[in-house]
Amino acid sequence: MHKRVRRVWRLWQDQAGATAIEYGLIAALIAVAAIAAMNGFGNQFQSTFNTASGAMSKANGKV
Repeated sequence: MHKRVRRVWRLWQDQAGATAIEYGLIAALIAVAAIAAMNGFGNQFQSTFNTASGAMSKANGKV
């Protein structure tokens, strides 16, 4: 029984896994922010390309 308690205590004291988890959480936060930014820019780019496409279609029709 004493060995189990010591093993659990050592696992509880181990900080190596905590650092990896923290880095994982930071990476996930950066990914969420990047996705949100890309969605915002994506709508803007789509609008710009639609405007350019419409202008080219009009120009092509007039030629």
